[in-house]
Amino acid sequence: MALASLEKKITDLRHLLHQYGYQYYVLDNPTVPDAEYDRLMQELIDLEAQHPELITPDSPSQRIGGQPLEGFVKVEHNIPMLSLANAFNEQDLREFDRRVRDGLALETVDYVCELKIDGLAVSLRYQDGLFQQGATRGDGSIGEDISQNLRTIRSIPLKIDETNTIEVRGEAFMPKKSFIRMNKEREEQGLELFANPRNAAAGSLRQLNPKIAAERHLDIFLYAVGEWQAGTIATHSERLTYLNKLGFKINQEWKKCQGINQVIEYVEAWIDKRNDLSYDIDGIVIKVDRLDYHDILKTTAKSPRWAIAYKFPAEEAVTKLIDVILSVGRTGVVTPTALLEPVQVAGTTVQRASLHNEDYIQEKDIQLNDAVVIKKAGDIIPEVVRVIREQRDETVRPFKMPDHCPSCGAELERLEGEVALRCMNPNCPAQLKEGLIHFASRNAMNIDGLGEKIVEQLYTYKLVHQVTDLYQLEREKLLELERMGAKSVDNLLRAIEASKSNSLERLLFGLGIRFVGVTAAKLLAIAFGEIEKIQQASYEELIAIDEIGEKMADSIVRYFSNEKVALMLEKLKQLGVNTSYLGVKPTSEKINAVFQDKTIVLTGKLKQLTRDEAKGKIEDMGGKVTGSVSKKTDLLIAGEEAGSKLSKAEQLGIDIWNEQQFVEKIE
Repeated sequence: MALASLEKKITDLRHLLHQYGYQYYVLDNPTVPDAEYDRLMQELIDLEAQHPELITPDSPSQRIGGQPLEGFVKVEHNIPMLSLANAFNEQDLREFDRRVRDGLALETVDYVCELKIDGLAVSLRYQDGLFQQGATRGDGSIGEDISQNLRTIRSIPLKIDETNTIEVRGEAFMPKKSFIRMNKEREEQGLELFANPRNAAAGSLRQLNPKIAAERHLDIFLYAVGEWQAGTIATHSERLTYLNKLGFKINQEWKKCQGINQVIEYVEAWIDKRNDLSYDIDGIVIKVDRLDYHDILKTTAKSPRWAIAYKFPAEEAVTKLIDVILSVGRTGVVTPTALLEPVQVAGTTVQRASLHNEDYIQEKDIQLNDAVVIKKAGDIIPEVVRVIREQRDETVRPFKMPDHCPSCGAELERLEGEVALRCMNPNCPAQLKEGLIHFASRNAMNIDGLGEKIVEQLYTYKLVHQVTDLYQLEREKLLELERMGAKSVDNLLRAIEASKSNSLERLLFGLGIRFVGVTAAKLLAIAFGEIEKIQQASYEELIAIDEIGEKMADSIVRYFSNEKVALMLEKLKQLGVNTSYLGVKPTSEKINAVFQDKTIVLTGKLKQLTRDEAKGKIEDMGGKVTGSVSKKTDLLIAGEEAGSKLSKAEQLGIDIWNEQQFVEKIE
């Protein structure tokens, strides 16, 4: 067969397979038998095997392939993937509506209601019409590249009819039938069963081998966008329609509602219908329809003010409270947890439930061996909600919180205005260990391999007492520990060494300052730049920062006024731990107007700056960095070995600089 005819044959096969796949996986309306689809796919695979030079990334044959990964690469979201605030009843929804109308000075607002899919939030990035990268939400700012696994989801298009760079966001999930089939297979193989479809979906997308992910038959619904260079769209409802037109799978149960009363009617209807679906939902998402209103309402540090998630009433179950165990957190709070006879609640097996604090136990009159009702608060955290007193018998006995810390024996205290009992001993082993675990955690210093069991060992053998000790661990001492071979020790030491280069916000969060979460830590790092400046900051300076409240400001001042904290930070600096903010710092006045409001593309290898450094400089100077060249691109900065982007920029007549020109401008 002539090469031209072969190329046409392959192109026609791909077109047919894309079409049939879209009809089957997106429209749920197959037009050919499975056997015909399989025959065409095999024909394509055979032709591509004979002519590998004709294989393209968007070929249907490339969904499942590649070797298993060694690990997942971190991905920074240029536009954060924020979580939503929750509503649990009609009053919460009406209060949300009031805040929206007050913020917009309107009598009524149009909303879009969508089913809240119970899965894993992901983002999909497309450049020049091709699927380039898929990532998890992670902490909202940084996720993980799971492109290989997302490619296995047949309802995700590998190619779209949109050449501008766009990033779409949605929820990957496991349909109920896939979940039932998979658990049946696991049961036959003697493997542990997945508790619910959500856990199964999350576990599938974190498989290092994409072939395993492909076997799980996941699906996806898209509902939002991140970066968007595909022109202006006025409303969220129009955006959903456009995404659907591009070939993305959109949940068709969405509805535009005029005012909050229609929203409440939609919510109430789905409370009754939720179990009729072929997939799990755990609520309804309500969004202001007009996108320009989103800009007016803005966002808080954690969630947008123009959207809210209504959480369905929690399912309840009855079981027996066998015992109460106590745990001591890193801030010294002693928390009681109920041990229960196993019971199914909202699709998961529950054996433990929160009892919150001593006042809660007394108020509910909870006793050992009681028959209790438990529910999942917000469908997530199990808690004991009430006792069935009619079922009490002679085996029931009261439970009393201790007077002394179960970890160190120090007398417990209740601070003014608090309900929690707290251990005030700064050398309490439980607090120290929890503090070390928190310091090493993913959103803090991200020390891979330093989990709960390793910290327990290090503490037991007196190798660590506080965070500074982590940076003074000796290889020979670690090799003496159980289950710590040479490879594990070397990996751990490398991870500890790498954590020294983290940006300031990770260190701040890792220190465990009361009330300072991930978002607040980054705000502080951006505002002050250096940890010394935060140490010296006054209450008034802190409270002046958006999102830093009175309690948090007071907590920060108290923390840094502690002499032991100052000594610890000085020691960390001596050990080589970075204490400066390394990210891009927004400025109210741009340093230089040379890039003001310009769209810039970086390509090729840069010698004098890293790609992230160059991007940061451009953004500091008012520019916007994108990943692909289009008519909207103002400038291309080309390093060595620049390829197709350079050629395209030359064709479009776009201004092109080399690296030296760029460096001279920014200096």
